[in-house]
Amino acid sequence: MYLQVENLSIAFGGLQAVDDLSFHVNQGEIVSLIGPNGAGKTTTFNLITGFLNPDKGRVLFKGKEISRLTPNKIAQYGIIRTFQKTNLFPGVSVIDSVVMGGYRQVKESWIDILFKTRSFHAAERVLQEKAKAILNFLGLEKKGEYLGKNLSYGEQRLLEIAIALAADPELLLLDEPVAGMNPSESEKVMGIIAEIRKKGITILLVEHNMDVVMNISDRIVVLDHGKKIAEGLPSKVQENPLVLEAYLGKGFIHA
Repeated sequence: MYLQVENLSIAFGGLQAVDDLSFHVNQGEIVSLIGPNGAGKTTTFNLITGFLNPDKGRVLFKGKEISRLTPNKIAQYGIIRTFQKTNLFPGVSVIDSVVMGGYRQVKESWIDILFKTRSFHAAERVLQEKAKAILNFLGLEKKGEYLGKNLSYGEQRLLEIAIALAADPELLLLDEPVAGMNPSESEKVMGIIAEIRKKGITILLVEHNMDVVMNISDRIVVLDHGKKIAEGLPSKVQENPLVLEAYLGKGFIHA
């Protein structure tokens, strides 16, 4: 199994944010994690990527438990994420931001970095070329010298994906990548996500835009109040009465 979440639980005070959650992601899939506000989606992302430690349960990646590793250790396994709110370097140029995202791949010693040796400069040139290729892939090639804070909101979301791609993810976790975008921007990001998958990157997605979820997902996992209430193909999940009830309310469904 590629990514396996087993009986994951965490509580904050009296709130059970994630409750005995189990699901898996196969290599090469696009799996969406959905649910109403407060369902536990971002908390699940935080548990998978080491920003939170579970009260019980575990996460395995390619058969190895990663549940209580630090975020940087988990990133070394190739599990890279974006965040619900844009998390950029606002005063740094777009291309330099992407270059910084690629430093996980730099093998030079701290002496090379401190004294900016020939080896370090060679690694920097490689990262610069890689950053340019990523920006071109995302349609941001003309914005390389802009400061991150001067991009439009939609472009900032794309820049965050660019920074994540620079880290060479095997498994990419996207937290609401089209939040706040208009329909044409959302459609563009859908196409980008499909192209990312073609590059051999597996994707776990949290998203509220159901048009995106239904059109791009291989499978969907649905949470409500921290519990999994449904899992399966998009066509099946959207007809599930528990899912409809979670989104629309019990009174609406039985009216």
